[in-house]
Amino acid sequence: MAKKRIDDYEPGPVPPPAPLDRFGFVKRELSYSHDGSMKERSAYEYEREERRVRKWRKMIGVGGSDWTYYVKRKPHVVKRRIRKGIPDCLRGLIWQLISGSRDLLLMNPGVYEQLVIYETSASELDIIRDISRTFPSHVFFRQRHGPGQRSLYNVLKAYSVFDREVGYVQGMGFLAGLLLLYMSEEDAFWLLVALLKGAVHAPMEGLYLVGLPLVQQYLFQFDSLAREYLPKLGEHFTQEMINPSMYASQWFITVFSYSFPFHLALRIWDVFLYEGVQIVFKVGLALLKYCHDDLIKLPFEKLIYALRNFPEDAMDPDTLLPMAYSIKVSKRLEELKQDYEKKNQKPVQSTEFNEKQKQSQERFLSSKRS
Repeated sequence: MAKKRIDDYEPGPVPPPAPLDRFGFVKRELSYSHDGSMKERSAYEYEREERRVRKWRKMIGVGGSDWTYYVKRKPHVVKRRIRKGIPDCLRGLIWQLISGSRDLLLMNPGVYEQLVIYETSASELDIIRDISRTFPSHVFFRQRHGPGQRSLYNVLKAYSVFDREVGYVQGMGFLAGLLLLYMSEEDAFWLLVALLKGAVHAPMEGLYLVGLPLVQQYLFQFDSLAREYLPKLGEHFTQEMINPSMYASQWFITVFSYSFPFHLALRIWDVFLYEGVQIVFKVGLALLKYCHDDLIKLPFEKLIYALRNFPEDAMDPDTLLPMAYSIKVSKRLEELKQDYEKKNQKPVQSTEFNEKQKQSQERFLSSKRS
């Protein structure tokens, strides 16, 4: 019996019209929308946003032509502006520039089309099964087997062929889905490659390899940081037998895109793509610090619930992110990484493994270009 592909399915009925927030998510009744506010933005806020957009356009140039020059000339200005939030209308372009994915796309013309159309993946049925779980309340993904779900399938299938060692893991859908809301399929695919293969920062593929080795390392590091930074809460976690795998795994696997308010997830992604995974640790620690006095009073069941459902005031990016930026973790993270590797007697991703993977993908790409 032949495997079914996404093109074998007819699109489902178009969902009925529903009120949407400014990001395209269906508004929840009597609740805050994904932009963090029930009220309409004021004329002043629109004018302020327009001024920000003009500054960013001047900084990046036409189509990003001035970006590299500006980053080299004024790196501190770039960092400060990214931490304040990238204008939504420019987010897709700037994410490609800061991630290195634009260069990968230009160096590999036609490869994405080859992967989608001519290659087959052992993960196709798993992807089809999972795609309806990715941002189901967003207008782009609501229709079963509709355009959004087909685009998501194509990106995930292409990656599972490009890197058969990683293949497809469920959490990858939220990364790809988020990217597709801001760019084309091909652009989203190459940004996914840039993240997992480490075009700019440390590769993320260990988050999705068998055994989730990088997740285990990150949880070890986060647990140690939390106990050092918030010792009373760390002691309470010990007494209640709480460990980060019970609440923080998805933070790293989906970079907060799974369950966090969308407006906050976007701000985190702006910084994540420019500064790397440290921001995930910083935001996690800032959340624990913000809610410290409440968390320290809770017994096990209520504590688990609270760690998976932070209050809305804690999710305000203008409050949470400055707190996160003030937390210094770089040096300690590296020390804890070395401790983890000694404890496990091998690096999370060995040089030999990375070299084999790199050679394999280079052979694949060269074969597609020829």
